[in-house]
Amino acid sequence: MLKHWREQRHLSQLTLSIDVGVSARHLSFVETGRSKPSRDMVLRLAEHLDVPLRDRNQLLLAGGFSPVFQESGLDTPRMSSVRSAIRQLLTAHEPFPAVVIDRHWNMVDANAGLTLMTSLVAPHLLEPPVNVLRASLHPEGLAPHIVNLGEWRSHLLTRLRRQATLTGDPFQNELLEELRGYSNEHSETEVELPGAADVVTPLRLRTPAGTFSFFGTIATFGTPADITVAELAIESFFPADPQTSEFLRAMS
Repeated sequence: MLKHWREQRHLSQLTLSIDVGVSARHLSFVETGRSKPSRDMVLRLAEHLDVPLRDRNQLLLAGGFSPVFQESGLDTPRMSSVRSAIRQLLTAHEPFPAVVIDRHWNMVDANAGLTLMTSLVAPHLLEPPVNVLRASLHPEGLAPHIVNLGEWRSHLLTRLRRQATLTGDPFQNELLEELRGYSNEHSETEVELPGAADVVTPLRLRTPAGTFSFFGTIATFGTPADITVAELAIESFFPADPQTSEFLRAMS
């Protein structure tokens, strides 16, 4: 498992051993099972390899140690401060859309501003668990309403591909293949290229009330010690032009 994560990060045994402060020989023995690492060594290696908390528990189990990172339900009492922070961020961002997603891009929570987008999506795509990438790129989702679909599709697939590489999560690779299989008449590129006047990649959305433009930001918890918290992300959409801002403020 250590060898898998080391190769995922494109690191040699020598480079990793120097970073961690052990000999390359000892690291080699750990990888092949000839030497048993301490719990501290497993955690140090996982930290330097940027292994997700969920998989750090698996490394610990493989080394003969108990997991140290809990996975709490978002509705449990110990997560009350996290829920409060999320709700505060979502509410403060209205009337603009914001959504909370887990590691599989399933919607955990959202604010009222997201209705502008969900109202354009077929009902069967909004049945729990709602996968925001599927709802965005499915032919019965947002896709037909996205003016710059090729550009936005390329942006989302690039994000998912990077995440799948970072986490090694099989579900994310399966989702990537599913999304790539959706029929798409708009050209897209493997590399994101900005428009001549763009400073960010916008989402240009055609709605019955007009065409609106957004750019997004992503917020995560800075010091997660719980798997659920580590895997949450809050995506907030901001108006990319005055017309979008004025319309949403007037509607609210």
